[in-house]
Amino acid sequence: MTLRPLPFEREIHDLEERLESLDAQQDPTPEKLEAIKNMRAEIVRLRREVFENLDPWQIVQVARHENRPQTLDYLDLVFDEFIELHGDRAYGDDRAIVTGMARIDGRKVMFVGQHKGRHLKERTLHNYGMPHPEGYRKAIQKMQMAAKYNLPIVTFIDTAGAYPGIGSEERGISYQIAYNLREMSRLPTPIVSVVISEGGSGGALGIGVGNHVCMMQYAYYSVISPEGCAGILWKHAKHADKAARALRFTANDLLEFGVIDKTVPEPFGGAHRNHRQAATNLKVEIVQALRQLSGKSPQELIDHRYDRFRKIGIFEEGAVGGSEAVS
Repeated sequence: MTLRPLPFEREIHDLEERLESLDAQQDPTPEKLEAIKNMRAEIVRLRREVFENLDPWQIVQVARHENRPQTLDYLDLVFDEFIELHGDRAYGDDRAIVTGMARIDGRKVMFVGQHKGRHLKERTLHNYGMPHPEGYRKAIQKMQMAAKYNLPIVTFIDTAGAYPGIGSEERGISYQIAYNLREMSRLPTPIVSVVISEGGSGGALGIGVGNHVCMMQYAYYSVISPEGCAGILWKHAKHADKAARALRFTANDLLEFGVIDKTVPEPFGGAHRNHRQAATNLKVEIVQALRQLSGKSPQELIDHRYDRFRKIGIFEEGAVGGSEAVS
């Protein structure tokens, strides 16, 4: 698979092309073998150096990489079995959200995930991962079914946001997301939510009210996209890099703020370079989270989820003579 290099990967990409050319030569001399060995070591060193020091805008570019694994990729690599469930029993089947019964490490779960698509036909089918109200209605119905049968829920978040079109507004997208937030907070079953790439605004939160919320290392989770923020604050999307720094939406930032519980490590160079290793890391995190939550009673799960989200946004503000907590 040929990977399109991101701007900050250009030097790595050039070295990889040179290495590929050397590897293709027949009967290499000892000098060439030594050069190949040194070049491989240099690529590893450079990739580590670059990806350990990505700025927020570079992380956004990694999260949006066209070869990055998406929900359907992870369904094949993380779960042992999956049976899709369609429709919202009211309007239609929104393919931007995929739902179904799954099995992971021998445990039955209900799966809900947003899928963008990789090529034009698939993206059109899945509406670029931007759900309509019927998508969120489908999601909450399947979650309520899971609660009825005492099944844990696993959700994968990957959306720029809910679809903001006229039809979506006419059918009550804001109401449906708000409804999902309320109903998810009341479900008496474990919920594990993972931001696998982009987590945009209420469109992400509509399936993200979990007991355990984690993020892939090079994902981002934000109230607005960098381009949207730049358009509001600086009147032009060209300031997206500045907005990305201001929003503090990377996994490290959100772990520090208590918005997420864990960062799932990605292979060096990002998940788009090694789908299988990224999926293995993600599976380990999901299985561990489900085990930790399995010992809690239904009421403990509800209380835990409530307390977890009530704590978000509490900070200390300096005041004359000391500081006070502000919510």
